[in-house]
Amino acid sequence: MKIALFPGSFDPLTIAHADILKRALPLFDRVIIGIGLNSSKQSFLSLEIREEIVKSVFAGYNNIAVQSYEGLTIDFCKKINATYMIRGIRSVGDFEYERAIAQINQTMMPEMETIFILSKPEYSAISSTIVRDILRNHGDVTPFLPKEALRFL
Repeated sequence: MKIALFPGSFDPLTIAHADILKRALPLFDRVIIGIGLNSSKQSFLSLEIREEIVKSVFAGYNNIAVQSYEGLTIDFCKKINATYMIRGIRSVGDFEYERAIAQINQTMMPEMETIFILSKPEYSAISSTIVRDILRNHGDVTPFLPKEALRFL
């Protein structure tokens, strides 16, 4: 069984995240959306709200599960028996950063393969960081979030 992890903080989940996952989904039997907890970072949305948003957006998919985790992402992959990791790439900078992490992960877990999915051009400028900034300044984030996410904000 091909199990993949799609990790992120998803603070919040954007239409770009959703698009990457929907496009990657046919490649795997099961995808776990891993909501990573970083104790050194202050989250904008609580873990509970982030989980609810992700579950709401992907409610119709029976081969997707949502789990939170702490610690190294590669250790979480081992725990859930995932041998693939899905990463979205918006730019050359993203690629360089993700390539380095993928190589380290493969050293730590040789059977791990990182699958890079290129962002669609219309989504390449969207990031959770930008969405949070818009939210903090009371702007309209409707164009950047899945409609299912809006009721949680």
